[in-house]
Amino acid sequence: MKVDLLIENVHVYNSYFKKFIAGNVAVLDGRFLYIGQRGTDTFEAADILAGEGRYLVPGLVDIHLHIESTMVTPETFSYGLIQNGVTTVVPEPHEMANVFGIEGIKEMIRASRDCVVDMKYAIPSSVPATSMETTGGTVEVADIEELLRSEEIICMGEIMNYVDVISDPNCKTNQILDYLRKNYPDLVIEGHVPKLLDLELHQILYAGVNSDHTHQTVEGLEARIGAGMFIEIQEKSMTPEVVEYLIGHEVSEHFCFVTDDVMTDSLFKRGHLNHIVKKAIQMGMTPEQAIYASTFTPARRMKMSDRGAVAPGKLADFLLLSDLQAFTIDCVYKNGKKAYDAAEEYIQVTKEKQFPAHFYQSVQLNPLTEADFSVRMDVPDNRYPCRVMLVQDGSTFTEDHRGIVETREGQLCWEESPYGLIAVFERYGINGNRGYGLISGDTIKRGAIATSYSHDNHNLLVVGHNPRDMMLAANEVIGMQGGFCVVEDGQVKARLHLPVGGILTEEPLEKTAKEVEQLRRAMEELGYKHYNPIMSISTHSLPVSPALKITDLGLIDVNAGKVVPLLLM
Repeated sequence: MKVDLLIENVHVYNSYFKKFIAGNVAVLDGRFLYIGQRGTDTFEAADILAGEGRYLVPGLVDIHLHIESTMVTPETFSYGLIQNGVTTVVPEPHEMANVFGIEGIKEMIRASRDCVVDMKYAIPSSVPATSMETTGGTVEVADIEELLRSEEIICMGEIMNYVDVISDPNCKTNQILDYLRKNYPDLVIEGHVPKLLDLELHQILYAGVNSDHTHQTVEGLEARIGAGMFIEIQEKSMTPEVVEYLIGHEVSEHFCFVTDDVMTDSLFKRGHLNHIVKKAIQMGMTPEQAIYASTFTPARRMKMSDRGAVAPGKLADFLLLSDLQAFTIDCVYKNGKKAYDAAEEYIQVTKEKQFPAHFYQSVQLNPLTEADFSVRMDVPDNRYPCRVMLVQDGSTFTEDHRGIVETREGQLCWEESPYGLIAVFERYGINGNRGYGLISGDTIKRGAIATSYSHDNHNLLVVGHNPRDMMLAANEVIGMQGGFCVVEDGQVKARLHLPVGGILTEEPLEKTAKEVEQLRRAMEELGYKHYNPIMSISTHSLPVSPALKITDLGLIDVNAGKVVPLLLM
């Protein structure tokens, strides 16, 4: 019998028994044909690969991530993924949709079509995430229908505005959910429901949202699984208690591993989903359990029955590991063809101008002045209690802290306070909105940072301790048509150019990783204390992430779902 490839003498991971079985593997037309003891006596192979006792496992499948979080194009992202054994991903282009609407989604899908890694897209469901922010684009029911008809869509992306889903039957998100239940009842619907328990959790499930990828506790994990919710475990949820629960209970069918957001330098240095697999093994999970949670269950969650296992008829996406415990990848095969070999040089070829011309002119803001960082307060001169966004290391959540600030001659005397200023400027040329707040905690103690990479609306976000540095940082970002800039004492300490929609670069992965590392270091030198300062600052404007955030409309009480004043009168 003729086959394209015969892999001899490997330990093959069997997803159905969750164990390794020694044998040979035959591949025909990009799919597994046979797994067992038969070899060259049965198969006439065009190519024979010596397994040498290594471990053959399915290609890794990541069903919840945002390419824009890595700040590179889909092609560059694929280049990074395949080296780390990831052969299928489900990206949700939520960020590009916030900048360009349905056009942004379509252009991300188009840019992914020739990638080595399979990219099965999710439709961003919450654009904007709330009604309390201005975005460059929106996604409406008609847009969802067009995408489902015209593109290869695998699921509805994370439902983020859980407050409205529970409290407002007529909100836009509930209209989308109603439409999907009636017209696409079998479509997978992903969720973003931090901290919800009891009745509110059950209301979300009743609405059709049946997964959660946010920060988990054992209590939340047990409540979700017990109610029939599928859990997607990202690294920040991998506490000893959570991992111990996953190991010690019969819940392997109810969770998988995902990455959600991976910084460029982390992808380049540590890896991707394989990093989470390694960490799970290091924390006590057996390799068999960790592989199951990164291949079979995610594929099944997304109804991708053609992958996630090494079995007859499945896509021949697989890895060869020389060390199972360390999850050391020797080579990666995609559709039965070698896509990456650790022993061979793997050079990235980049392309310029992969997107339409107007994607490179999306920051519609005039240069700012120092006066733009003066905050007008129409109140009598006095000392007032105020809200302060308290940044916390270890989480992208913030606290709604109480402080005291003085006003004088109609101005907020923030420079005399122990707090920094945080400001958001609407950057799409729609309404000129701007919001101001105070910030403290594990953030910068001097200088300024500005960025157009601010989830999810991607307006211009500026944090600082003096107007001059804030102005300089902001104008650098405006002049670059998007990116990050760190300034101290009138000097630019680091910058990252993100010209595609103000959120992506077309530069190579290695170059961008080094620039991201420099950016991170510059932020830390200004006093930022966080496991991921770039992600931390970029989520200060995310009004679905507890507890106090800021948009161009002002400060947002996330739990209450409303705009709140800076001063407490």
